[in-house]
Amino acid sequence: MSRTSVRAVTGTLALVAAAAVIPLGSPLPAAADSIVIGGQPAHVKDSPWVVALSSRNHFGGTRAGQFCGAVMVAPAKALTAAHCLGREALGTEAGKVDDLLVISGRDELNGPGGREIAVKETWINPDYDRATNTGDLAVLTLAEELPEQDVIPMAAAGDKSYEPGTEAKVYGWGDTTGNGDYATSLRSAKVSVLPDSTCEQAYPQGRGPAYEASGMLCAGDPKGGYDSCQGDSGGPLVAHGQLIGLVSWGDSCGLAGSPGVYTRISAAAEWMAASS
Repeated sequence: MSRTSVRAVTGTLALVAAAAVIPLGSPLPAAADSIVIGGQPAHVKDSPWVVALSSRNHFGGTRAGQFCGAVMVAPAKALTAAHCLGREALGTEAGKVDDLLVISGRDELNGPGGREIAVKETWINPDYDRATNTGDLAVLTLAEELPEQDVIPMAAAGDKSYEPGTEAKVYGWGDTTGNGDYATSLRSAKVSVLPDSTCEQAYPQGRGPAYEASGMLCAGDPKGGYDSCQGDSGGPLVAHGQLIGLVSWGDSCGLAGSPGVYTRISAAAEWMAASS
């Protein structure tokens, strides 16, 4: 399933990032309402590149309209998951959402401080396939720039950060338990990059969406308990101070044998370069 509004970060066992509009239990993209499972409170002052994607008109004001995560890779450019901007998540085309914005510099979604910046333009990977979850990438162009220090570098292909066993962190405002308990403040959870073979076994070909190592990355805890969840979709997976993944999809949240699947950033960089 996707982790659009369904996956979130918690201080218990798992870190989850999925869309609130998509139920847990099937391997779909995770977009709107999730938080990190097995996580702990995080602070934007330590991770200023983490931003929330919001539309109060479509998702209400309880959590400032947050429905996905995003991450700043340039002063006016953020990356998120393509499924976050799909009709299934928004109920309409992304270009028709007139209050689409990112919330920056704010731990608490409805708290003081920070900035709310309008999204001026969206680019959805033309090769994104909702049926297989491949190519799950979108780019947001903001109406205003953030400081250069609020940007995180993207790990290039072959970087050691992608190696199995690498400790990473996933960030989000999503479901913290997998039961619809969404966070209102930013959370993070420690996970490990898993071997491609582990992910291929968890999500094999011929049984719904399958793991594709060329464009996907798998992370979690082999024993379960730490994962992204609904609501974390589009949020960052970070290792060695670099962006290596975007929360994309998974089967439930924080379960042993069902790790979280992320859009591989080295592949995302190639897709963006090909479009320019």
